[in-house]
Amino acid sequence: MWIFRLALTAIVLVLVLLIGIIEHVITWVVAKFDPKAALQMRSAYVRAGFTAVRFVAVGKTQIIGLENIPTDRAVLFIGNHRSMLDVVICGSVIPVPVGFISKIELEKIPLLHMQMKDINCLFLDRSDDRKALKTILKAIELVKGGQSMFIFPEGTRSKEEGKFLPFHAGSFKIATKAKAPIVPVTIVGTGDILEDHFPRIKAAPVVVEFGKPIETAEMGRDEQKELPDRVRNLIIETYERNRKLL
Repeated sequence: MWIFRLALTAIVLVLVLLIGIIEHVITWVVAKFDPKAALQMRSAYVRAGFTAVRFVAVGKTQIIGLENIPTDRAVLFIGNHRSMLDVVICGSVIPVPVGFISKIELEKIPLLHMQMKDINCLFLDRSDDRKALKTILKAIELVKGGQSMFIFPEGTRSKEEGKFLPFHAGSFKIATKAKAPIVPVTIVGTGDILEDHFPRIKAAPVVVEFGKPIETAEMGRDEQKELPDRVRNLIIETYERNRKLL
């Protein structure tokens, strides 16, 4: 059964990427006349693609707090990271255009790279401080310009469900420098879909909660310094509460 689900997931993913070539060409033309409309079209397509992958790969998904996502201004989504499917699940339900800050290795995958670039995703090379800083500065610029961004401040996937790595403070500068709100995102259960028994894939239940926005515009230095631990603790608290829903 898991082989069938894995094959079906792979087929859907390939189809999404291949059809994305046509979508890319169409929106490239649209962008010449209306860049905002092109971004909306690209984001809608990626959201639909994520939804298709989620449908075949993920089990029952409970989404909490969508009403907490501002639709009139850019925000920085901050989430815990357990699975490569975290992006798929979150990207399928966020109702506004959002770019993801991902590891540099994904930049080497041609069709995936094209789709990610189309929605203003950025690639972070944590092995090179100078390049990493340029990526963070670019993210700040995008948020100031009205583009919401999503980052996993742990820097890599946690290897164990319920265990949280330290949150890198640099991730939060995207919000504080752009004076944008932070929306905490708590993801529960995604490791049980694939990572806990790779390459077997199963439809495990998942809970995702979008917390209330945390305003950063008026934060002083001390508040900014405490922000990573504040958000991390909030996500841990929400995780423990929502874990009981599985």
